[in-house]
Amino acid sequence: MRITGAVLERCGAPAPFADSRPITVGPLDLDPPGPGELLVRVESAGLCHSDLSVVDGNRVRPTPMLLGHEAAGVVWEAGRDTTTAVGRRVVMTFLPRCGRCDACGTDGRLPCSVGGAANAAGTLVGGRVRLRRDGAPVMHHLGVSAFATHAVVSETSVVPVDDDVPPDIAALLGCAVLTGGGAVVNAGRPRPGETVAVVGLGGVGMAALLVARALGHEVVGVDAVPAKLELARELGATAYSPADAAEAGIRAPVVVEAAGSARAFETAFAVTAPGGTTVTVGLPHPDARASIAPLTLTAEARTVVGSYLGSAVPSRDIPRYVELWRRGELPLDRLVSDRIALDDLPEALDRLAAGEALRQLIDF
Repeated sequence: MRITGAVLERCGAPAPFADSRPITVGPLDLDPPGPGELLVRVESAGLCHSDLSVVDGNRVRPTPMLLGHEAAGVVWEAGRDTTTAVGRRVVMTFLPRCGRCDACGTDGRLPCSVGGAANAAGTLVGGRVRLRRDGAPVMHHLGVSAFATHAVVSETSVVPVDDDVPPDIAALLGCAVLTGGGAVVNAGRPRPGETVAVVGLGGVGMAALLVARALGHEVVGVDAVPAKLELARELGATAYSPADAAEAGIRAPVVVEAAGSARAFETAFAVTAPGGTTVTVGLPHPDARASIAPLTLTAEARTVVGSYLGSAVPSRDIPRYVELWRRGELPLDRLVSDRIALDDLPEALDRLAAGEALRQLIDF
């Protein structure tokens, strides 16, 4: 079928992207779903820092590539050997989980090795490419490629949700909430009454803040952008710039780093209390290096944990977040900073790179 999508032509284009224009929006051909695959009509997709990291070259992927990995939509057609019903709304997640490899047996601690290999290659699970432009293949972004009117995905990349979950809320569940919330719930595991600090209040960090608040924890938010600190305060957190947090001597038992920079990691480590856990979910440049004192790990019995996709098992975790949302305890609509069209992506990427946005949603 003929679809419209946003294709990244090359990694590493210089900012501002509104000038370098690394993305082309136009027609593509999408093959029908094969065995174990679904054709999804995309309803809403979020622009995430993981998209930006491919555009700016921090995460090099094969191009041309149809971007977008956080989305929700309706199943339009089901391939053979699938169980998800046509017409069902689904959350698309950026890490397929085969459920059979050794990594899938770690209860979310390790990313699925099958899904990870497909993501690195720019294919769907099994090595298939379903996108074409002028007869040439266009690669898939993290098994989703949601910046388009339709997507073919592996059934292992989706989690069905009920129709009462609107598309924009469902889309946020696929990355921001899974990653940020999971960093708290699955990796940090704060005990009742413990304070959670979040360093980096973008979409993922603010989602971590919201989930921690929904679970009854006091939350400290740390960011250099005043508008994000103000929003954190509105959401019930205390908030500091990095310098003010250091001056105030903030120390928390569980600290989530969600900014994706060496400096943010160092800040997160500095505000972690003795005996505490620093959870890092950000994706800095591969060459980035942070400096910490190893003695502190021993002398203060500290733990540092890396968490990919919030150490999540999407089929288990997404229903938990949906229930918190239904009860009015998880106001995910506060994560949405802008609603944009496909043609607005270069300018939206510039806002994201400047730290001016949380989640910018594409409504189809």
